[in-house]
Amino acid sequence: MTSTHQDTTPTFSQEVEPGRVLTMKADGTGLTVLDPWLDPFKDDLRKRYGFFEKWKKIIEDSPGGLDNFTKGYEYYGFNVDKDGTIHYREWAPNAVTASLVGDFNQWDVNANIMKRNQYGVYEITLAPVNGAPAIPHNSKVKISMTLPNNERIYRLPAWINRVTQDLAVSPTYEAVFWNPDHKYVFKNPRPKRPESLRIYEAHVGISTTEPRVGTYKEFTQNILPRIAYLGYNAIQLMAVMEHAYYASFGYQVTSFFAPSSRYGTPEDLKELIDTAHGLGLMVLLDVVHSHACKNVDDGLNRFDGSDHCYFHEGAKGRHELWDSRLFNYGNYEVLRFLMSNLRYWMDVFQFDGFRFDGVTSMLYTHHGIGYGFSGNYHEYFGANVDDEGVMYCQLANYYLHEKYKNVITIAEDVSGMPGSCRPVKEGGLGFDYRLAMAMPDTWIKLLKEVSDDNWNMGHIVHILTNRRHLEKTIAYSESHDQALVGDKTLAFWMMDKEMYTNMSDLTELTPVIDRGMALHKMIRLISHTLGGEGYLNFEGNEFGHPEWLDFPREGNNSSFHYARRQWNVLDDPLLRYKYLNEWDRGMQVTEEKYGWLHSPQAYVSRKNEGDKVVAFERGGALFLFNFHPTQSYPDYRVGVSDAGKYKVVLNSDDKQYLGHGRVDTQGEYFTTPAEGDWDTRPHWIQVYLPSRTALVLTRQG
Repeated sequence: MTSTHQDTTPTFSQEVEPGRVLTMKADGTGLTVLDPWLDPFKDDLRKRYGFFEKWKKIIEDSPGGLDNFTKGYEYYGFNVDKDGTIHYREWAPNAVTASLVGDFNQWDVNANIMKRNQYGVYEITLAPVNGAPAIPHNSKVKISMTLPNNERIYRLPAWINRVTQDLAVSPTYEAVFWNPDHKYVFKNPRPKRPESLRIYEAHVGISTTEPRVGTYKEFTQNILPRIAYLGYNAIQLMAVMEHAYYASFGYQVTSFFAPSSRYGTPEDLKELIDTAHGLGLMVLLDVVHSHACKNVDDGLNRFDGSDHCYFHEGAKGRHELWDSRLFNYGNYEVLRFLMSNLRYWMDVFQFDGFRFDGVTSMLYTHHGIGYGFSGNYHEYFGANVDDEGVMYCQLANYYLHEKYKNVITIAEDVSGMPGSCRPVKEGGLGFDYRLAMAMPDTWIKLLKEVSDDNWNMGHIVHILTNRRHLEKTIAYSESHDQALVGDKTLAFWMMDKEMYTNMSDLTELTPVIDRGMALHKMIRLISHTLGGEGYLNFEGNEFGHPEWLDFPREGNNSSFHYARRQWNVLDDPLLRYKYLNEWDRGMQVTEEKYGWLHSPQAYVSRKNEGDKVVAFERGGALFLFNFHPTQSYPDYRVGVSDAGKYKVVLNSDDKQYLGHGRVDTQGEYFTTPAEGDWDTRPHWIQVYLPSRTALVLTRQG
């Protein structure tokens, strides 16, 4: 008997790339249209998408829907009416009683007792006193609670937007009521989302040459102009969400709504972001929603005395490697806290998007601990996957992209989960980009273990191009991870101790410095042009920052020597760091003109192991790399797709970048039709290709 059943699942049309529209089912299986290898996992994808839809409906059906749900910071924490009336609310279901205490009431637990509702939310309203708010601006506050065992505890408010530290008194952070008379008013509109994303990753605290913590104001005045000059169009700010331990690099967050006070005031941070916008720079926040610091006195841990307020209880709520707490993404109030946190940074501080830290930990029940991903699709489904973590990523990305048309979200994920950077309606996680984390590891490994005359061109090209089709990646040769203590910057790996003695124009250009400078430029350019749809550089590495990055801690006698950026070596006109800085600018400016990052993936026509030459075309440009340490090639023949006249538009051997000036920058190269083809291209040109040199050529007219 023939079945007459018809599949009535709704469908939608999706343009997946220019001119290519596909029809997908609206049940989370759209990814299988892009990748047939996902067909065996359709049921898993439907289940995953159904779980997201379930939670989305729960939130949309709540009072005020998704819009109200994500404005939790206007309900919880401290909010002040125009007449000075203060409202304070806190979710603490395990508490029996709660009181608001602080300098304003001499810390009297009986003076301002809070009322509890049926959901475990405590609240209190304080009328103005003599026409002013009852709590003075910048005065200390806490919530005090009693527990079922009659124990009294004191906690920093979970939604507090200002915490400060007085090391002369205690290393523990204190919450303060932040209500300045003059609030910062933004002057500049947000920049539009760029087609090609070029990110400058930065940390405010290390952004001074002096051995101390830098400030927001110093970053605004001294660093933003440098970033704009280099030609980046986005900044990724690290360690902004308050963290009690400076050496954690911002990844042990204690107060999620408080910008770190060690760099200045919230108004200072707003001024930084506003000034960046005025320079055409988007500002992304390195957001840490994958875990939280386990501190009790100045963190979220055991907030209401229980082990499970914001986190999972027991072992499920602890990350063994990071020694931190793991959020319960399947809890309504926890979702409200995290989703509101995203909106808070977007609306109150005018950030333009997020780099989500530790996404691998969020997506999998094993959190990536001791787990080596092989790329087998079974690793991305079943018991390995944390359904609630996946749902939160989908929910966050769905909301952000619905609410903010120019928002950018980036995933730090080593697993390569299929669909991470596809829209949620297709069954993806909804991120715009993921970091190409294998790329910097490859460069470090090559420099540490393989002589560059034995570098395998095919392997390098494979690492740089091994990404999922139609899922955007951020390419980078080194980020903050590679610079941390225990490792060294790429420049230091190549030039090491000679950076102390032979980086002056007044000294001989030694073979070590010559090699290091040449490879530094080549590694960055091939990563930039071949490795992704966006590019990232960590602060200072653009000019070959020496040594490594290490924060003051017990193990180094609390030294700031390595927790700073040595702008002095860049600004000294006699030193050679300036050449790398100009090269970095040359890359960004040339990309802005030709747009290879937002062009289709490169067509690699040559990977010659003997010559150590890589050639490819992308964005209408021809890229040539000769990694050979000694061999230069006159009249080197390379294939091109388009006939015509070509000229060099970027040349790492140019003397302005400390090259040897072996390439005529005014030279013209004319194509010749290939008989059959040359390197699978219909035309060829002949170019002088010096050793350890990278060239970018474009067709003229």
